[in-house]
Amino acid sequence: MSNQRFPYHDESTAVVHAPAERVFAHLDDPKSLSAHMGESSMMMMGSRMSIDVDAGGGQVVGSKIRMYGSVMGIPISLEEVICERQAPHKKQWETIGTPKLLVMANYRMGFDVTPSGDSSLVRVFIDYSLPMGFVGRYLGRLLGSVYAKWCTQSMTRDAAKRFRGEPSKEST
Repeated sequence: MSNQRFPYHDESTAVVHAPAERVFAHLDDPKSLSAHMGESSMMMMGSRMSIDVDAGGGQVVGSKIRMYGSVMGIPISLEEVICERQAPHKKQWETIGTPKLLVMANYRMGFDVTPSGDSSLVRVFIDYSLPMGFVGRYLGRLLGSVYAKWCTQSMTRDAAKRFRGEPSKEST
């Protein structure tokens, strides 16, 4: 749900053909979850971001994740902190400090993994605010929702792809 701090919202869902524990383990790794940010793409204007994690690996409450790179020669960076983690069902994190981004400012993201028979339903969400200043607000209003949708869809699509073609039951 969006609020005054994060007035904009997007979410995507996907059925992933694997048990919740395996899906959560995959999504819990920040480098797997954010793989779409590390690849050159149209949404990143041909750029990519690097990801660093602290000793907690982005997998414990309080752990920090740093992402940095540039888009069209403009440096971008952010730092996130894990604020909730209930394996194998739920994880949330949010930006801390002042992110240097082009179409969003601070945000809270997360995912839910709900068991569904031999599969899992994955929901990825983002609640965000727009950058300050005329140019940032203009770009945010123009492209913020497109970028948010790309992020949530990339994360759910990548999770579904990761387990496609694998047996859905754990072998004994």
